[in-house]
Amino acid sequence: MKVYTYSEARQRLAALLEKARREGSVRIRRRDGQVFVVHPQAASESPLDVGGVNLGLSREQIVHMVREGRKRIE
Repeated sequence: MKVYTYSEARQRLAALLEKARREGSVRIRRRDGQVFVVHPQAASESPLDVGGVNLGLSREQIVHMVREGRKRIE
């Protein structure tokens, strides 16, 4: 893993972030010797966040089906 100086990281931040995205992480070393690791954060999407399905039904058809499903069985 390549280690960037603070000055290099500041001047080339966009490229550094892209490299972190591709390779997983990059290191930045300050003049005083401290080293920091930059890595992309995993997307936190809900497993319940799913796309819709176009069934080609009108609003009236959907309302009719919901009402039919709610009828009591006697």
